Amino acid sequence: MSTPSDNRARDECLDDRVKEPTDSPIIHVASRGIAPVILLIGMYVFFHGHYSPGGGFQGGVIIAAGILLLRLSLGTSLSQAIMPSRVALRLSAAGALIFAGVGLLAVLMGGNYLDYHFLPIPGLTPDYLRYYGILAVEVGVTLTVMTTLVAIYDDLAGC
Repeated sequence: MSTPSDNRARDECLDDRVKEPTDSPIIHVASRGIAPVILLIGMYVFFHGHYSPGGGFQGGVIIAAGILLLRLSLGTSLSQAIMPSRVALRLSAAGALIFAGVGLLAVLMGGNYLDYHFLPIPGLTPDYLRYYGILAVEVGVTLTVMTTLVAIYDDLAGC
């Protein structure tokens, strides 16, 4: 039968294993080679989603998967250069503010929430207003999803 102190020691050991880099050079090389491809695919999904339905959420998840692959293989200390733990939640909030800000800006200009035709960008036709409004919303969604997933992992790992 295990005591609470045994469970605490086991949990601390688990946290240390998650934070440390793996010993396998094959995993190091493979993750360093695959992670940039995953990040590139995530950016492709984000930009392609700008022209078609979806994209922001899916692109954010794929980009987060690339960052988390590096967190798992290189350890948290070496992977902090990609996405520091201390800024993940701040960027998540910034992404949510971008999304909400675009919608509220349209409301303040006399339209409905996320009615891009009312965005105050002078000299643009309604088509271009919609184009840039959707791009801003997709940036906010991608940023929020990506950084929230990384922040959840960092919190669970005890970073």
